[in-house]
Amino acid sequence: MTQTPSPAPEPPGGRLVLSPAGTWRGVRTLLPVAIFVIPFGIAFGVAASERGLSVIQSLGMSALVFSGAAQFPTLEFWQDPIAFASLALVVLAVNARHVVMGAALSPWINTLPVRHRVLLLSLLSDPNFASGQMALRAGERDLGVLLGGGLILWVNWIAGTAIGALAGRLIGAPATFGLDVVMTCFLAAMVAGQIERKTKILPVMVAALVAVVLLDHVPTGWNVILGALAGGIAGSVRHAR
Repeated sequence: MTQTPSPAPEPPGGRLVLSPAGTWRGVRTLLPVAIFVIPFGIAFGVAASERGLSVIQSLGMSALVFSGAAQFPTLEFWQDPIAFASLALVVLAVNARHVVMGAALSPWINTLPVRHRVLLLSLLSDPNFASGQMALRAGERDLGVLLGGGLILWVNWIAGTAIGALAGRLIGAPATFGLDVVMTCFLAAMVAGQIERKTKILPVMVAALVAVVLLDHVPTGWNVILGALAGGIAGSVRHAR
């Protein structure tokens, strides 16, 4: 006798949708932040061209990978012969934080059809994760806010890459204009806004401390993962008391 699969659990707050209206809200919400993605795309386009990538190759990487944190380190391996195994391990380490992000979004994302999940997660990045999760926890029922935020970031990342690959050397690095701190400030503000009670401060402080201490002692990206694990353990221990 064939067993009927059990339905997906109801998400926190009720049924979710994915609509054009919600997507447009997500675009509008992250448009101010997405503007500052362009200079980093320019920096990547310049670095990629210096490594010998053509404009098409640079744009293709930005469109398909969509991860500045991973794309910059991969350029170190862009030489003949390409060390594909090392390159893959670096990308895995740098982007391993997406495992934590995906787990945090799973109560909402897993209610959608697989094709919609793939679309949303392919455009997932730190800014739209932070703003989208905050909106969902506050009662937002439209996952388009995640999609729209990721979409505008993706478009601006590709646009910046194109500018950098074509003429970025005339502009210079984002750090020259202090633009490198914008994303850090945005994410810090998102985290601060989600600390609703004093009891949540300890896990955040533990996670931040571990991530900073390990910054120069573990491979790139692993300090974030270990910090998240340490913060989760600290929160579990405090909750159990």
